Amino acid sequence: MTFGGLMMEGLRTLVDYVAQHTLFCLIPAFFIAGAITAFLNTAAVMRYFGPKTNKGLAYSVASVSGAILAVCSCTVLPLFTGIREKGAGLGPAIAFLYSSPAINILAMTYSMNLLGYDLGIARIVGAVGFAFVIGLIMAAVFHKQEAARVKSAEDAEAFAYDDGRVRPGYQNLIYFGAMIAILVYGTAKMPTIIKYAGEILLVALVIYIVKRWFTREEIKTWFSETWRMVKMILPVLLVGVFLVGVVKELIPSDVIARYVGGNTIGGNAIASVSGALMYFATLTEVPIVKGLLELGMGRGPALALMLAGPALSLPSMIVLIRIMGFKKAGTYILLVCVFAMLTGYVFGMFAK
Repeated sequence: MTFGGLMMEGLRTLVDYVAQHTLFCLIPAFFIAGAITAFLNTAAVMRYFGPKTNKGLAYSVASVSGAILAVCSCTVLPLFTGIREKGAGLGPAIAFLYSSPAINILAMTYSMNLLGYDLGIARIVGAVGFAFVIGLIMAAVFHKQEAARVKSAEDAEAFAYDDGRVRPGYQNLIYFGAMIAILVYGTAKMPTIIKYAGEILLVALVIYIVKRWFTREEIKTWFSETWRMVKMILPVLLVGVFLVGVVKELIPSDVIARYVGGNTIGGNAIASVSGALMYFATLTEVPIVKGLLELGMGRGPALALMLAGPALSLPSMIVLIRIMGFKKAGTYILLVCVFAMLTGYVFGMFAK
């Protein structure tokens, strides 16, 4: 493959990503993230995700909170950033970061139907367990930095409970529910005309809610926070997507059967790292793994790929390094890959 060919493949991947995921995935996610930072009462985030919240409650909520969100490893990034800026502790936020793209209901159901109940159930158990354990490990490893961050924020009253106009709880529930519905509905498989009609109705509902319940200044703050998220995350994300296309083109076509056809530590490691580098759009990891199984991939490496792939991608890694710093992001990435590798290997020992 020539240099020009690699650049064209990277560009094609970037164009495909923008065409398929910007309208229904990224745009809603950025608006939700902007809404979290602009409107979500800090007390609510601190109550469930705060660094001083009961660990059992914080990690349990974070580990399963992604079940209703059909988001990919990139779409979840602005949501993760939003709850962190509202005061969420590192551990619960990491649990949310991993669980949201890994355990959504659509992906779980699809996995069991297409790949078998053994892989589907193993994916659910592994993903929820990973979110919980990796969050705890991250919090333990970086507890000094996190304690310093919390103290600094408390001194600056950055996490202070909101003292401005308090909107009734039911209004926030309806508003955020409509926003999440746009994101979830946009990932559903259905005829295009029906999808667009439904999205238009949901967007109209959000517009009605905003005009009825929000002040002009609140709307301005919402758009300002959304644009700030876009500027911080989108450019790096698009560069990462371009690099994914280049990397995929460099992988030989016969590596599947040769390297991940059995159930070895090495094979599971390759599947885990490969999955972490690849970009999987929401639900696409399931048919991709199905095809790899038909090409000779072992069921252990298949699980390793599914546990690492939806939660990570080269674009999301690049953005995470920018958001959290190299040390924290690198530790998170390493933990995901190692846990996926070990779980795939153990599962492969018993899988038929």
